[in-house]
Amino acid sequence: MSRFQGLPLARVVAAHGRHAFIETDEGRRVQCHLRGRKADLVVGDRVRWQGAGDEGVIEAVEARRNLLFRQDAWRTKSFAANLDQILLLVAGEPVFSESQLTRALVAAESAGIPAHIGLNKIDRPSAELARERLQPYRAMGVQVLEFALKADPAAALARLQPLLNGRTTLLLGPSGTGKSTLINLLVPQAQAQVGEISQALNSGRHTTTSTLWYWLDAARSGALIDSPGFQEFGLRHIDASQLALLMPDLRAHLGKCRFYNCMHRHEPGCAVRAALERGEIAAQRYRLYAEILDELTQR
Repeated sequence: MSRFQGLPLARVVAAHGRHAFIETDEGRRVQCHLRGRKADLVVGDRVRWQGAGDEGVIEAVEARRNLLFRQDAWRTKSFAANLDQILLLVAGEPVFSESQLTRALVAAESAGIPAHIGLNKIDRPSAELARERLQPYRAMGVQVLEFALKADPAAALARLQPLLNGRTTLLLGPSGTGKSTLINLLVPQAQAQVGEISQALNSGRHTTTSTLWYWLDAARSGALIDSPGFQEFGLRHIDASQLALLMPDLRAHLGKCRFYNCMHRHEPGCAVRAALERGEIAAQRYRLYAEILDELTQR
């Protein structure tokens, strides 16, 4: 048993490097820093902590149920933990990137986290093309919810709340798809929280780009985690030979190839490419598989 087991538990609701806001089980929020040179904190972490004057010290991070990574040109970094599900928000305008969408779905599958797609702005003509582009994802079993957050907020909330209630949901999506609109509908006090946390963690120098935790109800049973932009998901921890297993439309045809170690590129007798030729796998999905596979094999 850890020597910190006797310390109170809390949840990280905002993090900026080694500094964080935690929330106790009673609902009190405390600014803390992580003792020692351990790994960075992420939103959703459960931690053991103790008070130190007006602030607190995090002594230990509890084991995580799951963890998501993002990456930039230099490194991979964790950014959210202990999720029940992910909601990927897209729209016809701006046109969403299927590469980013697929990477997010692969990351979720790798972490064992259910993912859903929300198609916003269905009142606009551009929605029809977005529907067509999302058809392969529906066909492989991803739930796609449709709504218009600004044109019909009541109907949108009626559609989304059964999915969100009682669960911890990571909200992702490119700029302009309606993330802020959704958060402000669900959490009217969100902007005040952002200002308070930004000032404390960043000393007021600039608005935080941190991932943030919002409760959706007074009972604190459901939560929304907002992360800026549409993260470039870190997939470097995935073995290239496992990639097809993490894409349900390709996975459906595994085990039928001539060679047991087939990578589904140029090998003869490949069941995946045969399914592609029959139209059972969308050409764009296969192109994305090849793109990500090349990255994983060249790292």
